[in-house]
Amino acid sequence: MAEQSIRVASAHGLHARPASLFTQAAARAGVPVQISKGGKSVNAASILGVISLGINYDDEVTISTDGENAEQVLGELVTILSTDFDAN
Repeated sequence: MAEQSIRVASAHGLHARPASLFTQAAARAGVPVQISKGGKSVNAASILGVISLGINYDDEVTISTDGENAEQVLGELVTILSTDFDAN
C-alpha cells in the first residue's frame, strides 16, 4: 500500500474543477484509491464523495492506494492536489 498526506494547493479547495480532475485521474488509475480528511475516507474516483469531504485550501488530506503502479498513481494524484487551479 502507498500512502501520502498533502496540503491542498488550490486557493478555493477541491471545488468542481479540481475535484473533477482529481476524481477522473483516480478513476483512470485502475487501482482502488481512497482520499481522507478528518477521519472520513471516501473513494477518490467519486466526485460526490470527494466534494462531501469539504476540502478547502491548505487542508491536509491523505491519499492511499494499493496494487500495481501504486507509487506512480500516488505521485500523479499528489501532483494534482499540489497545483493551484485557481491561480490566474
